[in-house]
Amino acid sequence: MEIENERPMTFFRFEDLRIYHKALEYVSWVYAIAKNVKDDHFTKSFFERFLSSAHSIALNIAEGSSRNKSQFVYYLKMAKSSVRECVVLSTVGQSRSFISKEAFDESKMHLMEMTKMIGALIGSLQRSVRPGETSDMDDDDDMT
Repeated sequence: MEIENERPMTFFRFEDLRIYHKALEYVSWVYAIAKNVKDDHFTKSFFERFLSSAHSIALNIAEGSSRNKSQFVYYLKMAKSSVRECVVLSTVGQSRSFISKEAFDESKMHLMEMTKMIGALIGSLQRSVRPGETSDMDDDDDMT
């Protein structure tokens, strides 16, 4: 019998991270914005880069989650770098009229929330590891 409030156990632990799901929501948001713009070389190239940077946020979170804590922190910092890339791309997109002021504001809201969440996760991981200690989270996807 399955309890209503109980979530099913996932095979990949990163799928349990709220920040991972926020990153996927942002990717979907960028796709939605991209499909509503004119289809010329400049906008197409711009949104390819924007989508790549948005994907990198989720990809770095997933990749790092299977590593030890210090490596996970490294990948989370890479995810934050991708967030900053998206900030720049949002700014350029708005200044070039590829995205509206409202879309720019919405993008910044998503990005600020994600950077705070990633920072909190980094802080949590760093507090849980003592100096000189390595915490092995390798192969945690097998749930053994």
